[in-house]
Amino acid sequence: MPNTKTNADNEVAMLRAQLEGLMAERENLLRTVGAASVFIANLDAESLPEAAWDAGDILAECLNDLPEDTLHDALEMVRPLVVKDLENAKD
Repeated sequence: MPNTKTNADNEVAMLRAQLEGLMAERENLLRTVGAASVFIANLDAESLPEAAWDAGDILAECLNDLPEDTLHDALEMVRPLVVKDLENAKD
């Protein structure tokens, strides 16, 4: 019986580590999506080099295809940085 308990404990620890890794990855992806969304929203498309148009279109389509709650979470994650940048731009 003690061996079964140890195996179960090991599995729980492994699953916990995997879950923590996935949550950290989600946070990084949300931060990336939030920054990309703010970047696209503030981008002057006419000043974008023609070579970057396709990549910009792909990025915009990917952002538009995200579920609304995911995009909201992403924007909330970068909001403090964006607000700080806007305040610095006013000075």
